[in-house]
Order: sequence, then C-alpha cells, then structure tokens
Amino acid sequence: MASAQWPCLILALFSVLVASGFPRSHARLLEEVNGIDVYSTKISCKVTSRFAHNVVTTRAVNRADTAKEVSFDVELPKTAFITNFTLTIDGVTYPGNVKEKEVAKKQYEKAVSQGKTAGLVKASGRKLEKFTVSVNVAAGSEITFELTYEELLKRHKGKYEMYLKVQPKQLVKHFEIEADIFEPQGISTLDAEASFITNDLLGSALTKSFSGKKGHVSFKPSLDQQRSCPTCTDSLLNGDFTITYDVNRESPANVQIVNGYFVHFFAPQGLPTVPKNVVFVIDISGSMHGRKMEQTKDALLKILDDVKEEDYLNFILFSGDVITWKDNLVQATPENIQEARTFVRNIQDQGMTNINDGLLRGISMLNKAREEHRVPERSTSIIIMLTDGDANTGESRPPKIQENVRNAIGGKFPLYNLGFGDNLNFNFLESMALENHGIARRIYEDSDANLQLQGFYEEVANPLLTSVEVEYPENAILDLTKNTYQHFYDGSEIVVAGRLVDKDMNNFKADVKGHGAINDLTFTEEVDMMEMEKALQKQDYIFGNYIERLWAYLTIEQLLEKRKNALGDEKENLTAQALDLSLKYHFVTPLTSMVVTKPEDNENQMAIADKPGEVDGDPHFIIQVPEKDDAICFNIDEEPGTVLSLIEDPITGFTVNGQIIGDKRGSPNSETRKTYFGKLGIANTQMDFWIEVTTEKITLWNAAAQSTFSWLDTVTVTQDGLSVTINRKKNIVVSFGDGVTFVVVLHQVWKKHPVHQDFLGFYVVDSHRMSAQTHGLLGQFFHPFDFKVSDIHSGSDPAKPHATMVVKNHRLTVTRGSQKDYRKDVSIGTKVDCWFVHNNGQGLIDGVHSDYIVPDLF
Repeated sequence: MASAQWPCLILALFSVLVASGFPRSHARLLEEVNGIDVYSTKISCKVTSRFAHNVVTTRAVNRADTAKEVSFDVELPKTAFITNFTLTIDGVTYPGNVKEKEVAKKQYEKAVSQGKTAGLVKASGRKLEKFTVSVNVAAGSEITFELTYEELLKRHKGKYEMYLKVQPKQLVKHFEIEADIFEPQGISTLDAEASFITNDLLGSALTKSFSGKKGHVSFKPSLDQQRSCPTCTDSLLNGDFTITYDVNRESPANVQIVNGYFVHFFAPQGLPTVPKNVVFVIDISGSMHGRKMEQTKDALLKILDDVKEEDYLNFILFSGDVITWKDNLVQATPENIQEARTFVRNIQDQGMTNINDGLLRGISMLNKAREEHRVPERSTSIIIMLTDGDANTGESRPPKIQENVRNAIGGKFPLYNLGFGDNLNFNFLESMALENHGIARRIYEDSDANLQLQGFYEEVANPLLTSVEVEYPENAILDLTKNTYQHFYDGSEIVVAGRLVDKDMNNFKADVKGHGAINDLTFTEEVDMMEMEKALQKQDYIFGNYIERLWAYLTIEQLLEKRKNALGDEKENLTAQALDLSLKYHFVTPLTSMVVTKPEDNENQMAIADKPGEVDGDPHFIIQVPEKDDAICFNIDEEPGTVLSLIEDPITGFTVNGQIIGDKRGSPNSETRKTYFGKLGIANTQMDFWIEVTTEKITLWNAAAQSTFSWLDTVTVTQDGLSVTINRKKNIVVSFGDGVTFVVVLHQVWKKHPVHQDFLGFYVVDSHRMSAQTHGLLGQFFHPFDFKVSDIHSGSDPAKPHATMVVKNHRLTVTRGSQKDYRKDVSIGTKVDCWFVHNNGQGLIDGVHSDYIVPDLF
C-alpha cells in the first residue's frame, strides 16, 4: 500500500483494526525459533461467574551456542483486557506496568528510535488482537513468558464460549490447556472440542467433567499425540480448541455479593416471543455488485424461512434512489413470504449510496405502522441496515444523517447497522447505532458472509421482553452499570453490577421489570446476606476480588462505549473516569498501555502492550494541488504481490510500477495486514533503460549491460542524459535530462522486528516534461484538475472533520487527515494535511483502482 503526494508518492504503513464480534477467549502460542527449545506451554483459565482470568505461560531454553531471538505471540479477544505481562530470564522477573497511553507512548517511541524490540497488540482476524513481543536470549539461558488477561464471557445463543487457537508450530514436551469453571447457579452443560484432531484421538488427550457448581476441562496431548503422523516431527496442533458451557436457570435471576460489590445476572426462560416488526434497509449501490449482492440475497432468503407468521416486515432498497417492496409493513403470512422471496431474488445493484433517505423511509414506515395500529400493540420494532460504503448522494454528511435518524427514531426502537467489508466509515455506523440503542457489526468479505448476516439476525430474532428496567433499593447502591435495556433477546443475558452503600446490610432485593408478549412482568430476587456469606466460603475457584474486577471491567467497557458519542466536557469526564479505573485495576484499555522494561544486549529495552480501537485506514497517496494550496489523499488496498501502475507516458516512454509486499508474518485477512512497496520498476523504452529498486539492491540495465549496487554504496551513474545518484542508506535520485526527476526513499526498520520489514517510498520531484497523455495512479494527476470543498463540519472524531468535495463531476464525502513527506527527513518526515477520499480513491481516480493492476514491474 502506498501514499502519494503530487508531484510525489509517499509510502506509509497501513493497518485496519476491526470492531469486536462475539467475545471469545482466544490464545495463539509461541512460534518455533531455530535453536530454541520450547519445552512447556500452558493456558490456565479460571472462570468464576462468567468472569474469566486467563494466564498463558510458555517456557523455553536456548540450546544454541549463540544468542537467539524468541518471539512470543498470544491472540486474545478484542473484548479482553490484558492485566499483566512478565518476562523471566534465568530466574530474574521483569514485570509490566500499566500507564496512561501518552506516557507509555513516549517511552515506547524512545525505545524504538534506539532500535529496540517493541511488544505490541494489533488486530488479528475478526474477533481477535495479537500481542507480540520478541527478546534476545543468550546461549544456554532459560526464559518464561507469562501473559494474563481478563474478560466477562457474554452469553450468546444460549451458551458461554472460550475459544483458544492452538498453533505451537513445533512439538512441545509439556503442552496443556486447563480450565476450571465455578458457577454458583450450577453448570447445566459443558463441552470441549478441537478442530485439528479427530474425536478418537481427542478422547485420550481430553478430559472434561462437571458436577454441581464446578466444571473442569483438561487437554494434555503427549508428544506422540501431537505428531502429524507417527514418524513426523511436525505438530498437528493447528486450529481451534473450544470450550462451551451454560448454567442452570431454575430462577431467571442470580445475584452475588462479595466485599461490598454485587453482580446481577438475568436471563429468563420459557417466555413467549414478542412479535416483531422488522424493516431491512439494504444498500444496492454499484459497489455491492457480484458476490456481496449474491451473499446478501442468499442470507435474506434464509432469514425469510425463519420469520414467524406473527411478525411484520418490509424491505427498503437504497442506491441513488429508494425502492420499497410494499408501501406499508405486511404480516409474514405464507403468501407474503413467497412474494418477498421473489422480490429478493430480483434485487439488482445500481447507482450510488443514499443512506439518509433509505433509513428515514424505513423509520417512517415503522412509525406509521405503530401510529395507524397496523401492527400488534405488544409488538416491538427493529430496523436493520446493511451497507458496504459511505453515503455519496443526497444528504451525505455523517453528523447530519445521525441527527436526522436520531430525531426520526426518537428512542422508540433500536437501529442495527451492518457494515459489509472495509471500505466504509465504521465509526459512523457504530456511533449511529449506539445512540439509537443498537449495535454495529462488521460483515467480513469472505465465503461465509451470508452466514454472518444470518447469524446476526438469529441474535435478534426472538425478543422475550421489551423496555427492561433493573431496579434496586433507593439510596442503597453506588456506581451502578447500565440497568435499562430496550430488548432482552432469547439466548442472551443481562448483567448489572454495582457497589453497596452499606456492606453490612442484611438483605438485598432486586427487581427486573419488562413488557412481555402477553403482559407486563416483574421478576424479584432477594438475597439473604448471611446465607450468601456462608455460600462464598465453600467456593474453591474464586480468585480474590473477582466481582469488584467484573464491575470495573463492565464499567470501563460501558464508559468507553458512551465516550464514542460524547463531545466536549462530557467526553473529557468519561475519559477521565475510564482512565482512572483502567490504571487502578491494571487494565490495558484504549486509554492505557503496558510497558515492560527488559534486557537486551546489556541495555534496558521497552516492550509495550497497547489496546487498539476501530480506525479507518491511513491515507497512502497524497496529491498536492499548488493552485489550491491544499492536498487530496487516498489509499489503495491490495494484496501483497500486486503490481500497480504509478506512471505511464506513451509519448516519452516512461513507466513506473510498484510491487506491494506485506509484513514478515502477514495475516491473510486484509483488516490486519500492513502492506508497503517493496520493489519499484522505473523504465524508459525509448532509451532502452530499466532500473529495479528493492530494499536490498539497485539494478540498472542499459541494452544488454547490467550494473548492480547496494544501499551501502554512494555513487552517481550518468549516461546519455540519464543520472542515477545513490545516497548511502538514504535515497536514490533518478533524473532524465531537464524535466523528469524521481526520488526513491529507503525506509529501514529494526532488523529484528517481529512483524515489519524495510520498504520504499517514491516521489516525483519534477514532471514538467511528461506528456499530456501520462496516466497511472500518479501520472493522471500531472495534468491540472480542479476540486471544490464545501460544507465542512465535525465528524465522529472532532480532529477529523468531514466535508463534501466535488471533483471530476463526482460529489464525494471526504475526511480531513494528514500524511508525512519523507523526502527531507527519512526518520521523522514532514506532516502534510489533506482531504481523504474513501473507497480506494473512487470518484477521484479515473475508473476503478483495479484498472491500474499490471502483470509485472516492466
């Protein structure tokens, strides 16, 4: 991936971090390093009342006769908070300290600038983040890595799930997964399975049992059981290990109190389903063409099979215009469902993206149905919107769309936003859903996208209660977490926690009130504090102040969620509260980082554990427009190995192509991948001259002659109007006479970095001799062009305002951002402000970005 500045192209790192899906406990283990014997790996999980405390411990010894680097990777749920990380080398332990993110960042940047190892957390797949740290281990030394993280397991489709990705990549003498579960309500089901091993082989390595309140799972494969074949030395442990369980529900509610803190779980069973009125608002713009549209239609057809006859529904399709299936909601009778199937099968993609009008039409339809009594009095309404891009016609300003939607819904029903793929403003979708009592979910572009869509619908298909309120004795509770919910869905669970004013109170009473399908209901739970205290003394698996930590976890999670839509003083206050709790309870959250000081080469070295949030991709091409004293930027998201046409001039014969590379251990998922330019090909067919630049060497061909140089050289080559100057470990300046000058910058990273690698930046310093027919991702902007920016307004991030841009007869929604120009200073760069065009520069570049993919460098 690259960034460009006109008349220059700047290379930048790229990383997209993905919003959380269903919470799961997930750990990936140490990778094999040559000469390093990983002799022990243990994952210890202790779950008490849904609160999971997980410790991943790996022990290794360097049996080589020289120092070796060891990398430790753990994948954990995005909903989890790291609470501790320690390194123990030859018996000396180096602990981690949680600090405010800005404080930690300064220490981290200082360490990195000195070429030292950094531990980091980044997105890894749909639901995970990967913690990575590397350390140099002296010959004969032993090292122990220990990572601790905690999370509240949320109930999903009737069960709690812990998901561990097992991938040691070598045989491990002592490999063990052990989980102890304690649930005061009693355990009703417990299961464990592995995707990488047959049930026959799993049986002898796996033990699982539960009785009463306790459950236990142990997976201890022997060396022979780990082998991919009887005589093989590679491991078959490569896949998912999943533990699922649920609890007894003799009572719909359960309250637990420890040391002045309480947690209240609520999940009634056996209630009739509340009829629902659902409007599907579906994006059918041109970008949905192909597999995305077919998968959407397939999912909608499957959903229609599951809609209950007492439900009411309608479809709203939006592109540049808005199309409705019916003028009003209709009951899901067999005849109407059959007609709906025909309508869905005939959906065709077309036009642009008018999110505002599509949503407002759907909201209006639900409001009208309620006002005109077209739907049952005790029914509940929901709206589900699916889009794969940003609004680009009609009202396209995100804050204004949010305002319109908020006013139209008026708090009466939830909005669920599904974002299909990466080329959209997910922050906007999430912000809009949260302020309307819903959630946003990213649908990943993959073969199972239809199943992802169906899965989401199943979560909200069976509301059992609406307008749920959890009440406690007045003046008896402090610091209560969220206690009102618009819906309770079958298979889920409401969790409320708080602090008692009087630790010595004798009785505790909690009421849950809600509207059911037939009548209003109140569920009362009374707790005798003396009996509770006796019960607590019998609990073997409770780890200390677990309810207090559960309360802190839930409070931080909800404060961070509220913060996404807050502004000004309110946002500052929410940030301060979440930060204080994160520091007090040693949680790595989006506001904090964990710093570990560890030894390497007789120097202190910083590692950092950081908690990422949902972000849009950084811009990679910057087009400077001197006439406007401004710049436009965009990115191109493509796979490693792809070659892009940057410049092509058929008149002068110049071409410049760039090949993309990925991280050292890049993920196949685009949302976690960082990509760069690793090779550049500069050629002039008329001069019979080619230059190939990589991060390791520079090769020049002139007719049949070939010359090769390294980045350690300082040399100038001149011939027939051509000049190539290599500045040692810095850059290359290529000039073709007077009027064409390119600069290639070498960006070097620390050689031992576990993920990143060296990459190249490309700049056009002079192009005035290029012809008017020059094209390519950069070349097309050598010609004068105009753009106008209007309606600048604040967005979900106050530092990144939105605006409307008119360019090349397209009306686009753009976001203010910045990129760096590294021509003058390779290490620091110069900040360049620009307007960011989303969706791979769509509407700014001629055609679509895939038009610029070419077979090879020359």
